[in-house]
Amino acid sequence: MPNLTTNGSNPWFGVSMALIGVIIGYSVALGTADSQPGKPAGAAAPSPSVAAQPTAPAPQAPSAANIVAPDPKTDHIRGNPKATVSLIEYSDFECPFCQRHHPTLQQALDEYGDDVNWVYRHYPLSFHPNARPSALASECVAELGGNDAFWQFADTVFEKGAVVANLQSYAGGIGINTTAFSDCLSSEKYAEHVDGQLDEGSASGVSGTPGTIVYNNETKESRYISGAQPYSNIKAAIDAIL
Repeated sequence: MPNLTTNGSNPWFGVSMALIGVIIGYSVALGTADSQPGKPAGAAAPSPSVAAQPTAPAPQAPSAANIVAPDPKTDHIRGNPKATVSLIEYSDFECPFCQRHHPTLQQALDEYGDDVNWVYRHYPLSFHPNARPSALASECVAELGGNDAFWQFADTVFEKGAVVANLQSYAGGIGINTTAFSDCLSSEKYAEHVDGQLDEGSASGVSGTPGTIVYNNETKESRYISGAQPYSNIKAAIDAIL
């Protein structure tokens, strides 16, 4: 039986250490995003050696032909609607990585001001039972209270948790008529809209949450950020196309 306790004379030591490195790198890659069952966390997953270094990403461009450009008439936009760059986030209210990512995108708005806006789109994962009801609830809030109310509601859900039993109180807490909200939510009138955004995201190359398309509204150039990456990665993607 080979002795694996030293590296001076035994070739098995190097092989063992290489395998450990691969396992650690793969674990890091899995720790930034939730993905649909059977799908990778990103459209083009990085190699283990890259994933182990989250401060030096190589974001992949999504399928440019399938990106749905931001539309102030239909999208929930935080910041300047006419900004040069949009952070198009496909998100899930129950996703812990989306919760972590939420303040990171706000940081980008704070730094770039009118040059960057944030577009929220729904991508509720099937294994998160509270995600789709929360998405429907957010659309009801938008109908009853407008764009600002939508973002207040989104902030509240990510802060306090996506719990179906609490959605009505969240809505009431930001001034929404709870009777009208309950009627809207029960009707599931926004189901087609939510499902449509999920399909659009998948067509663009999104397979997990959060998936953020950094998109230049003038040149149509884009970058894709998979998962809850450090702010430095978001900034690098913005600077590359701004």
